[in-house]
Parts: sequence; structure tokens; C-alpha cells
Amino acid sequence: MILNHAHLYIRRMKNMNIETTFFKATDGVDLKGVIYKTQSKTNKVLISIHGMATNCLKERDEKIAEKANELNIDFFAFNNRGHDIVNYIKKENQEKQELAGTAYEEISESYNDIVGAINYVTSHGYEEIYIMGHSLGCTKTIYTYNKLIEEKQEKILEKIKGILLLSLVDIPLALQVYLKDDFPVMVTYAKNMKREKMENQLMPEESFIHPISVKTFLRYAIENKDIDFAKFSDKNYDYKEINNIKVPLFMRWGNDRELIIQKADELCKMLKDKIKNDKLDIGYIEGANHSYTGKEEILANEIQNFLREIVE
Repeated sequence: MILNHAHLYIRRMKNMNIETTFFKATDGVDLKGVIYKTQSKTNKVLISIHGMATNCLKERDEKIAEKANELNIDFFAFNNRGHDIVNYIKKENQEKQELAGTAYEEISESYNDIVGAINYVTSHGYEEIYIMGHSLGCTKTIYTYNKLIEEKQEKILEKIKGILLLSLVDIPLALQVYLKDDFPVMVTYAKNMKREKMENQLMPEESFIHPISVKTFLRYAIENKDIDFAKFSDKNYDYKEINNIKVPLFMRWGNDRELIIQKADELCKMLKDKIKNDKLDIGYIEGANHSYTGKEEILANEIQNFLREIVE
């Protein structure tokens, strides 16, 4: 639905060469995206993984794409199956569509989307791949990278030359902070709904910042051992999943209405000691919120500087 209006967006960006794309996730789900292309052919691409309740058309991505293009890197933003609040998907060999979108998100399925995107770009001649996640897109990126290691997907891993994480969130803790005393109440409600086999029903409006199903709420709140990579409040956590990333790593947050409980400077200082990556570029952008609204240009410049240092 969003991409039906893509031509309006593309016309506004007169100086950029943009193509719409259609490809499949590894489980057959149809996905769509846009590629911001450089003026000359390149084998380098930066893939953008969006977060909750959003999609592949954003001003932030436009700014980052422009800076990537200046380095002769194409920029590929696509709608993963968690795009917007609700959408529908159909998997391979599946007769009926099923509910998807942020309200029905299942993080483990993001592997199918991201690997599908990687397969798509490699089939079109890209050999050097950089992956950038924002918010929940960071979680999806870390999950996918670790699963690639687990499944010994060496051919894919050797093509990934850098990882960029923008505003990684400790989702379970963020939920607890948001709900405060209502957190255990909502967890009990969700458990009861699951027991009644009503996992696809929506949670009460006050349970989350946007509509969310019972199954997705429980996934974030308590059934999260395989997706909770940002235990910022746990001083003893070793960040093993992030430390499995051996390629250059870029991490940023804002310090205004960001979805973290620590001050951004304190968080960055702590993570510098915890993350063992020789090419870690970590910091925060003064005055930026979780979406970097009004600070897109600053963020894009910092990403460009990082890429300039590591591009082969």
C-alpha cells in the first residue's frame, strides 16, 4: 500500500536515481523496496532494516542514501514483513494469507526477510554488503547475523563488511518502564488470553504505544531469551550476540526522548568496555530523539564518515 505512492516520493527526489524492487523472503513471502543508486555501477550496497510501525520510505533513509551514494555505495531500503501496524503476508505453499505487521511481529521470521534481501542484492551483482538496523531493526539485524553464524552461512557472512545499529532498545525493560505497575497485570492478561488460544487478539490499548497482539506482547515481555540482546540494565551481561559481530560496528543513539533508561553518554561509556570490536564506532547525537527527527543530516554525515573508513 505504501509503495503505491512511491512515485510521489521519487519525483520529489530529482537528483537521485531510485528503483522500486520486488523480491521474495526465503519462505516465499513477497517483499518490496527501493534502491537508491549511484550514478556509476557499484558492487557495494547498504541495506536498511526498519523498526516498528514504519516502512522503507523515510526522510532519514533519504539522507543516509545520499551520503552512501557519494561513496559509490547503493542504498537498499525494503519493507520487511513487520512494516506498518498491520499487513498481510502469504508464505510459500500456504493457501491463506496471515496477519503480519508490527502488531503481529515475530522476530525469528526477520531472518527470512533479511537473507532474502541479501540473496536479492547478491543476485544483482553486489559483493560488499553493509547492514543498518534502526530500533527493532537492530534486534532483527543482530538476530540474523548470529543465526547466519549458527547455520554456518559462510558465503553470506563473508560478503557482510559492516553492521550499523541505530537506537538499539532493551525491549523488555522498555515495556516495564512504560507500563510501570501495570506490567505484571498485562502479562497475566496476555497469559490468560494465550491459554484460551486467543494469541492473535489485540492487547488492551494501554498495554503498548501502538496496537499489539497477545503473542507479540508476550514475545517481547517474557518469551524473549533468544531476542534480548540489549540488557543495558544488567551490569554482568556479556553482550555475546553483539560481540559475535566481528566486522566494523557503528552504534548510535539520541539523548532526547530516546528509548533508554540511562543517559546516552553513560550507556556509550559502559558499552565501550563491554563490546570487544576493534572497529567499534559508538556514540550519541546531541538533541536527537529515537527517530533522529531534525538530526537526519548529522546522523547521515556520521554514517558516511564510518563507511569512508571501512569501505574496501
